[in-house]
Amino acid sequence: MRLIVGLGNPGARYERTRHNVGFVAADAIHRRHGFGPWRAKFQGLLAEGAVGNERLYLLKPQTFMNASGDSVAEAARFYKVPLAEIAVIHDEIDLEPGKLRVKQGGGAAGHNGLRSIDAVLGEDYWRVRVGVGHPGVKELVEPYVLQNFSAEDQAWLPALIDAIADAFPVLTADGAAAFTTKVALILKPNRKEPAAGK
Repeated sequence: MRLIVGLGNPGARYERTRHNVGFVAADAIHRRHGFGPWRAKFQGLLAEGAVGNERLYLLKPQTFMNASGDSVAEAARFYKVPLAEIAVIHDEIDLEPGKLRVKQGGGAAGHNGLRSIDAVLGEDYWRVRVGVGHPGVKELVEPYVLQNFSAEDQAWLPALIDAIADAFPVLTADGAAAFTTKVALILKPNRKEPAAGK
């Protein structure tokens, strides 16, 4: 992965909301791995860094969620990053709070940020899906994701964000499966890694 995108909405009003978990993760990666300063570029905030010998770009679109694709497409085209080298970190209501899944391609499942990116770039980028849970009723989804994380969320959120930041070099070097395994081992360190070939 060469372009890592954290999705969210700009401004203090949205800073602690569930919809901004992509921004939260991008900020943690930025701090943990010594990326350069955030700069206004591509209708977003961009930071450059390196993991191993590979130059990487972190992007937080500042277009508001519904137009995230405009920012992502500008950056991807400027740096000539193919879709298979882009990972987008976003909130996922169809996963239980604290669960993490990574997959390439697929539909937007009602997520306006993903829908915007799909419309301008296509669907074959990687999605790092951070579970925030579902309010139970479709009509409550929008207010739910635009609410601040609850006190109950603090039981899983800091640990998961730290694990994502710690495991980030595995995502960029070894891919999605190794990354999710590494995150799981960080969160539950007593689990054994599967033996090779099993």
